[in-house]
Amino acid sequence: MRYLKKLVSHTKSHYITVGLLALFLSLYANKAQPKIQTDEIALGYPNDVVRIVVAFPAGGAADMLARIMAEKLSQKFDQSFIVENRPGAGGTVGATYVARAKPDGHTLLLGVTASQTIAPFIYESLNYDPSTDFEPVATLASIPVVLVINPSIEADDPRQLVTLAKNSEPSLTYASSGIGAIPHLTGVLFSQAQDVELLHIPFQGSAPALADILAGRVDMIFDHLPTSLPSIKDGKLKALGVASDKRAKALPEVPTLQEAGVEDVTVSSWFGVLAPASTPKEITNLINQEINNLLLDSEIQKEIAALGAEPLITTPEEFSDIINADTLKWEQVVQIADVEKN
Repeated sequence: MRYLKKLVSHTKSHYITVGLLALFLSLYANKAQPKIQTDEIALGYPNDVVRIVVAFPAGGAADMLARIMAEKLSQKFDQSFIVENRPGAGGTVGATYVARAKPDGHTLLLGVTASQTIAPFIYESLNYDPSTDFEPVATLASIPVVLVINPSIEADDPRQLVTLAKNSEPSLTYASSGIGAIPHLTGVLFSQAQDVELLHIPFQGSAPALADILAGRVDMIFDHLPTSLPSIKDGKLKALGVASDKRAKALPEVPTLQEAGVEDVTVSSWFGVLAPASTPKEITNLINQEINNLLLDSEIQKEIAALGAEPLITTPEEFSDIINADTLKWEQVVQIADVEKN
């Protein structure tokens, strides 16, 4: 009898131990299951053609950069990455298309500063919300903004230009690629910081704006360096300063505006890859890692430099911080410029 009680006690103990072990394994398995599933998502990506949507016409800096990355990513993943141009409305047409795409990493946006941080404040009925409809994936490059003038303007640095502007009647003119675009808003910042009046002349794009500056019909522009660089190199335009916080590698001899004595005008643009909201983090992190690896390649860096841009490496979280900071900045500038919504 004593032996039977001992055996029963031992058996109960054994089953309790086994039961606890089974419960532990069950809880562990349930906890681990999502990780196994998400790992499988990343391992299976991509399983179809990946489209990189460029919201601007072919041939521009955004398009060329997208094609550089698409070719390299195709080689890396052994799957086609193709560039699809969907221009219109300052980049918002392409951005809208991607915002509505399936969030599986097979449709990506080559986003720019204007479409993600300025558009909400200049378009009345924007069909997407930059803060909620996208997942920041990876930055590709930063683009210096450069102050360039027609060589006939008698100024060799920004301070001389300010003095000239304050004594000019009528006002000096500056071109832009459109109302609410970065060249326009940088001019607003410059005018406010230097307490000088400049007459804004908007164009439908940078090419016609530069054409009128080259012809002497407009005095200056605060332009994205890739667009102006060929004319600067040829001596057809004069660069007085870059609005970045450091000198542009493509124009090392040109000072920053701050170095030239112009405070509170620090501006740069960026190119970056974004995915539709709810795209799995495992996929966006994987793309980020591969893009960052490519940006460390010396040949890629040379190709980006040839465009007048500079590689910019960030995590998705750092990219998100850049977007948030730029959004706050440009909202204030748009209010100062009193831009009417389209």
